[in-house]
Amino acid sequence: MKLVLNGREREVSATQAEELVAELGLPLAAALVEYNGTALLRSEWVMTKLREGDRLEIIRMVAGG
Repeated sequence: MKLVLNGREREVSATQAEELVAELGLPLAAALVEYNGTALLRSEWVMTKLREGDRLEIIRMVAGG
């Protein structure tokens, strides 16, 4: 299915937000997901079904100083 991921169209096989983060190879504990303009709680990722054309922003958190 095609999604808009971080501003770019991308073909993915994931069907839910949690699967998408894993498909991208990001550590689940270090990612933030915005789904169609709404920030998701980590507990909502597994319940969030992806549909053709959805817009997601995924940000990887990093520690630093």
